[in-house]
Amino acid sequence: LQAAINGLEEAEVVDKSLLEAMVNKVLGLEEDKYIPSTWQAMLPELEAAQEVLGNEKATQAEVDEACDALTRAYLNLRLKPNKDLLADLINKANGLNSASYTTNTWAVVENEVIKAQAVLEDPEASVVEVKAAEKALTKALEGLELVKAGDTTASIKTGDAVSMMYSLLGLAVASLGFYENKKRKRE
Repeated sequence: LQAAINGLEEAEVVDKSLLEAMVNKVLGLEEDKYIPSTWQAMLPELEAAQEVLGNEKATQAEVDEACDALTRAYLNLRLKPNKDLLADLINKANGLNSASYTTNTWAVVENEVIKAQAVLEDPEASVVEVKAAEKALTKALEGLELVKAGDTTASIKTGDAVSMMYSLLGLAVASLGFYENKKRKRE
């Protein structure tokens, strides 16, 4: 009997409190506030952490490893940037009459609107990309020069009401055609 008592080992006390707190923190987050790719990368770590929490026989090392992995995934989450100002700037640019501005300065604005539209539509766009697009479009809008009387660089008024959207649509179709052509050449 004494030999059996001496052979007994003290049971390891496993502390899951940090892991439980981290799981609860992540479960309290709202998915739609985060960039989709970073959210999807975090989900497997959350599931693994929940499995370890539910495992009565988990060791402290397993608990610590799950907590570390979930913490890293949490820290890699990126919030979706606020794109309201960028959308407002694009709408402002689209609402301007190109005939009122010099051809060169208007071309700069059109180019920046195309770039800004791409950032606006990109669900993976970072805060840095959104801020850069806002800054570039603002600078282009501030650089617009009104056509002076007698200036021949202005567009001729033909009575056509050509919207900026048609230009953007044409560019998108041309880009798609270019991409498809390049894809065919590779094959």
